[in-house]
Amino acid sequence: MGALDAVLERRLAGLSLPLAVRLPGGQRLGPERAAVTLRLQGLGTLAHLATGQIGRVGEDYVEGRLDFDGSLRDLIAIAGQLVGDPLAEAEPPAPLAWWRALWRQVRSRQNHQPEADARQVQFHYDVSDDFYALWLDPRRVYSCAYYRERTMTLAQAQEAKLDHICRKLMLREGERFLDIGAGWGGLLLWAAEQYGVRAQGITLSRHQHAHVNRLIEERGLAGRVSMQLLDYRELPEDQPFDKIASVGMFEHVGLAQLPAYFAKIRRLLRPGGLLLNHGITAAAPRHDQLGAGLGDFIERYIFPGGELLHASKVLEVMADQGLEALDVENLRPHYARTLWAWSDGLEANLEAARRIAGERVVRAFRLYLGGSAMSFERGWISLHQMLAARPDGDPAGGALRGAQSAYPFNRGYMYPAARDA
Repeated sequence: MGALDAVLERRLAGLSLPLAVRLPGGQRLGPERAAVTLRLQGLGTLAHLATGQIGRVGEDYVEGRLDFDGSLRDLIAIAGQLVGDPLAEAEPPAPLAWWRALWRQVRSRQNHQPEADARQVQFHYDVSDDFYALWLDPRRVYSCAYYRERTMTLAQAQEAKLDHICRKLMLREGERFLDIGAGWGGLLLWAAEQYGVRAQGITLSRHQHAHVNRLIEERGLAGRVSMQLLDYRELPEDQPFDKIASVGMFEHVGLAQLPAYFAKIRRLLRPGGLLLNHGITAAAPRHDQLGAGLGDFIERYIFPGGELLHASKVLEVMADQGLEALDVENLRPHYARTLWAWSDGLEANLEAARRIAGERVVRAFRLYLGGSAMSFERGWISLHQMLAARPDGDPAGGALRGAQSAYPFNRGYMYPAARDA
C-alpha cells in the first residue's frame, strides 16, 4: 500500500484543483484544504486512482465504495486532469487492429438484434418519466440543444433546436414526416403544430410511447400525429415519407446494422425527400469509445449497446446506401452547454431524484452528465447534424436545375435574418 500511496501523492500534487483522499483507516492523502475530498471504503479504489482507471473509480462511486465531499463540477474537472488525453493511446499493431475491428463487428451484430435493442433502450429510457422531468426542459427533449443566442435558457435552446431541424428539412404543411426514435415527442409535436405536417413517430420505450400518446390526445392531434411502439426495421414501406428525422438514434443502431439502417431510411423516403440525421460522433476515426475506462462505464450503467462512430464513417455508409450528403454541422459546444444544464438541474433536485430512481441510478447519472459535458468541452466526443437527400434521378427537375431533391443547394433558407436577429 505504501507504493500506491506514493504514486497517488505524486498525481495529487500535479492537479490544479486540490484533491484530498481519505483512506478506510482514516489516513489522509493530499492537502488539508481541498476543493474535493474522496472518502474511500476499500483499498481497491486506491489502486484505480493511482493507475488512472477513472472509469473504475466511477464504478466504485456508483456501487457505494467511494463518496466525495465538494461540488460535482470540481470533481469532474479533477477527473479530467487524472484522465489526461483519452484519445492519445498508441495505434495498435496491424494484426491486433484487424482482430479488434473483427471483434467490434461481431459484438455490434450481437448487440443490435431487435430484442437486444429493445432491452437496451428500455434500460435507459424507462428508468422513470418523473426522474427525467426533474432535469430536462418542459418538453423533455433529450438531445443536444441549439443555443442560437448566448442568453437562451435550456427550454428556449431546445425549442430553437426543434425549429432548426424543421427548417433544415424544409417542412411544409401536409407533408408526411417520420421521427425515428421520437423520445418524449418534442420534435414530433413541434413539427405538427408549427409546420402542419402529418407526423409519425416510433420508439422502443414503453414509457415514451404512453407519454406521447397522452399528449396527442390532450392536444387534439389524433388523426394527424401518431406514435408507435415499433422497431425501425418493421416500418411498412408502402407509403413513403417526404421528410425523415433521426435524432439521437444512430448511436443505438450499431456499426454492423448501420448499412441496413440507412438502406431502410432510403426506402422509406420518397425520391427527392430529405433526411436529418443528428447524433453523437467519435472525435477521431479510429476511436470507438472513450479511454481510461470511461466508455466501459457508460456501457455498463447508462447506454448498453451504444456505439460511437466518426462522422466520416456515418457519411460513408449513407453514401453507400444512396443518400446524398447535403449539409454537415458540428454542434459539439452546444452539447457541452446542454449537458451542463441537465447536470445542474439534477444537482438541484438530488433528494427528489433519489426518491424516484434510487441512489445507484442517481450516482450513475451524476457522473454521466457531468463527465459527458466535460468530454464535449474537450473535444473527446462530438455531435453532428447531417442533412441528406434521396436523389430523384431527374437532373432537369426541381427549382434548381440538377438538384434532384427539395434542397436548394444554399444555406440561406436555414437562417432567416428576420427571425434570427
